[in-house]
Amino acid sequence: MRYEETVVDEVKSANDIVDIIGQHVRLTRRGANYFGLCPFHGEKTASFCVSPGKQIFYCFGCGAGGDVYRFLMQYENYSFSEALKYLADRAHIALPEQNFSKEAAARSDLKNRLLEVNKAAAYFYVNALHTPEGAAGYDYFKNKRGLSDRTISHFGLGYSPKAPDALYRHLKEKGYSDELIKESGLVTYNSRNIRDRFWNRVIFPIMDTNSRVTGFGGRVLGDGLPKYLNSPETPIFDKSQSLYGLNFAKKSKRKYILLCEGYMDVIALHQYGFTNAVASLGTAFNEKHARIIKRYTDQVILAQDSDQAGIKAKLRAFPILHSAGLNTKVLEIHDAKDPDEFIRKFGPEAYEECIDKAKNAFIYMIGVLKEEFDLSDPAGKTDFYNAVADRLCMFSEPLERYNYTDSVSSAFFINREELKDMVERRFSLKGTAAAGNAVYEREPAVRSREITPASLHSQGYSEKYERQLIAWLCRYPDYTNSVFEHLSPDELETPVYRDMAEQLSASRDPDMSGLMNKYREDEEAQSLLAAVISENERAEAGNELSRLDLEKGLTETVRRLKASSIDRKIKANENDIETVSRLLREKNSLSSFSLF
Repeated sequence: MRYEETVVDEVKSANDIVDIIGQHVRLTRRGANYFGLCPFHGEKTASFCVSPGKQIFYCFGCGAGGDVYRFLMQYENYSFSEALKYLADRAHIALPEQNFSKEAAARSDLKNRLLEVNKAAAYFYVNALHTPEGAAGYDYFKNKRGLSDRTISHFGLGYSPKAPDALYRHLKEKGYSDELIKESGLVTYNSRNIRDRFWNRVIFPIMDTNSRVTGFGGRVLGDGLPKYLNSPETPIFDKSQSLYGLNFAKKSKRKYILLCEGYMDVIALHQYGFTNAVASLGTAFNEKHARIIKRYTDQVILAQDSDQAGIKAKLRAFPILHSAGLNTKVLEIHDAKDPDEFIRKFGPEAYEECIDKAKNAFIYMIGVLKEEFDLSDPAGKTDFYNAVADRLCMFSEPLERYNYTDSVSSAFFINREELKDMVERRFSLKGTAAAGNAVYEREPAVRSREITPASLHSQGYSEKYERQLIAWLCRYPDYTNSVFEHLSPDELETPVYRDMAEQLSASRDPDMSGLMNKYREDEEAQSLLAAVISENERAEAGNELSRLDLEKGLTETVRRLKASSIDRKIKANENDIETVSRLLREKNSLSSFSLF
């Protein structure tokens, strides 16, 4: 439901963000801004900043940020409409009748009704768990999996009865239409009958970061297949962007995220105090998941199962997490297949010790790779060294690449200087960091010297440099023309920064309030906007950059962004050798690039 932007701005202007946040967080004035302990993650040093001048908040620890609406949406789990109504009532502003297109109204209304249906279904499943028929489900949770009543209630665990249309009949009695029930994915329809998607299963409600039920997972009781079943994609549920348990984990006082495999691992870890555990939902961990985690922490510990599938999951996740700028470690357990079994056997203290001993993910990756080679054979040892050098090329930053090369040479007894030379020759030849992406597939050493279009793509660190560029241009607008003579806003990858660049290239004065409103439903985008503003707020409290340092910084930042843009084009045209060759020449010419 959308109101006119003038109304949104009027309500925001009538509510000072310091007053609103001050009701929930103890704030202390420090210069022009206020600081306190972040309410979205545990910390001992105040890194949560509220700017009365900009009317935004930003946490330098976890990255949460936005305007007063975003704060209420995150802290109180409000929808935007609920936050708007709360602030309007507080300021005694009467909201006008809403004007929006029929299409927008229909989409918003459908999402709200689907949330209502899912909420009704969640209550139905919870109640069914505590009926005589649900005794088998309760026994599974309580006795077979060792969950307490408090944990069962906390996660809203339930049971779907054996009757294949029990939920459907319940929802119809509640007055929901067949069309809406079908849209929810809770029921399947065919020409002969109507059946519940979930029946005779224990139920795990899946919640978004605002703790609203968006979907369900069900585990069969007995030998039926599939063992686990999730809701289908709906207007409110996208498993590629959902992390089970994140609605609780984001509030954890622990400063890292434990990434697990399944529902029960997450639930068991939370029960024993590891309230920072999350899991992806029946889909491979992807870049969207990594970006979501990045909102809340910079550290991830991979805690998937100890079997071959779990090892492969760890190896797939690491490059994705690294590309998102997350420090990653791997937790190893023995004599148990998963965290749930380990804790039940050895206790939470033993699991805490495993966390303390978690290994750097790249070192772990090389250790797994080592097992694929016969190091007693000179040829096998040579192949292993070549494979290691390929993997080290995933680090595009010279210092980071050198540090990892140094660590790997020590850990695996490889001559440091020879390994360094191997890595630098490969990196120079390939011009990319992508060689480490296929971390669990062995390739013959001869292939490691081939150049392919796919090997030329670098995921890089675009967002960091985009944020720095925008922050500098907001603070030093006189350099705007020089930058945009060489860099098009279209070359920026992050949509919100691309929008800011377009505004800066046109007027040098980006409409921050308008952009906050444009991305009001996008938690990540608002955090990125707040990060740019706060970057300047923090910089203004320190010393001004010298002209020489600023111009060097701008040149290097633009060069990196243009290189990253070219890498994306190379990936998009990897089957067009002529285009790839031209783009490579263009990238090579950047070595002499200068803005001034």
